[in-house]
Amino acid sequence: MERILFTNVSVIDGTADAAYAADVLVEGDRIAAIERVPRRLAANGAQTVDGSGATLMPGLIEAHAHLSFTNNKELEEFPRIPVEEHVIACIENAKLLLDQGFTSCFSAAAAKPRLDVVLKRAIDTGRIPGPRLKAATQEMTPSGNLGDLDTMDVALPPNVRFTVPCNSPDEFRRACRMAAREGVDVFKVNVSGDRGFEEWGAGSESTVITDEELAAVVQVANARGKVVAAHAVSAGAVKMCLRHGVNVIYHAAFCDDEAMDMLEAAKDRVFVGPTIGFPYTLTREADRYGVRFDAKTQARNEREFASLVAGATEMRKRGIRVLPGGDYGLFCNPQGTNARDLEHFVNLLGFTPMQAIQAATRLGGQLMGRPDDLGCVAPGYLADLLLVDGDPLADVRILQDAGRFLAIMKGGRFHKPPAVAKTKRRQVAAE
Repeated sequence: MERILFTNVSVIDGTADAAYAADVLVEGDRIAAIERVPRRLAANGAQTVDGSGATLMPGLIEAHAHLSFTNNKELEEFPRIPVEEHVIACIENAKLLLDQGFTSCFSAAAAKPRLDVVLKRAIDTGRIPGPRLKAATQEMTPSGNLGDLDTMDVALPPNVRFTVPCNSPDEFRRACRMAAREGVDVFKVNVSGDRGFEEWGAGSESTVITDEELAAVVQVANARGKVVAAHAVSAGAVKMCLRHGVNVIYHAAFCDDEAMDMLEAAKDRVFVGPTIGFPYTLTREADRYGVRFDAKTQARNEREFASLVAGATEMRKRGIRVLPGGDYGLFCNPQGTNARDLEHFVNLLGFTPMQAIQAATRLGGQLMGRPDDLGCVAPGYLADLLLVDGDPLADVRILQDAGRFLAIMKGGRFHKPPAVAKTKRRQVAAE
């Protein structure tokens, strides 16, 4: 069993309120021991990595991953990507996220059927590098809503669909069962509309499916041991999700007082991902990518963003589990910039850097369904670790710079080995 000892590191463990100096021993794929300075751990033949004061922390966990999104501007671009090329893009995105310090991802939808499942299996078997992945369905949605691309004379074939249109409880139930057969972990369902679909009666403040339809999704999920994640922007959508026991609520931009009270009452079982990254870049940086909105559209986007910030800030104050993950993979919010959400949590939502890091690590482990396995530096936990050049508690933005990662470890194995470890090995071999 391989043994690796990190010495002279400042540990952010995912639970403590402050970092502390310690030695950390990894045996096999797990953390075996931690000893706070001035006590030390003996190497006893372990490969030693001298951190020289660097920060050792849990790997980041992306709570709203879209590894099959290709930084596109329009939903219509998804079906135009041939499946073979799309698989290659997924592989590239998985490696990119791991390179950026994300050792786990909770998927919020795949752009085509089975993309997430195939990617997860390839990562799990070691065929490709990538984060641990909770694989999701395509978005299940009623017709006439976000993702419904069947507006031409010929319907899109199922193998290139971005969504699965469902228009009754039985259709939602069938879609869930078929996805479970393929091996997904997460059922993604669109409960609300979204910006840009107002003419269809499916804008962000609309709730577009029925209680019976959502109940059918949750029923199959509970029977099959799956997780339900919902696109729920409107207050009505959030409340419907809470009534039916949905596990993960995304966006929640227009919560009213009743929805906020319901979220607080359910805070021990529910997770909220406000996905602040994309609305931030949409309102402030879209012009960098050649996209400009008319005054009416910009005002709509600004109003939704302001409501999202105010709501997520209130959720933080109420102790609701709010997690980073901002719809990265869209045109003005590209893949690989995901750690920017931690900066948004600090600058916009009032989190301390430590609280933002804990949301992206310890709470992420809970979201992944592995609270005793992922997201903390503690004995018995999987050794998903980052060795960071600098102090992210002083400036959380350094986590956006992959060059600051001196080492990236997943399951006790280095994805990015530290140069000091290579030097130590050469010295031992020479002796």
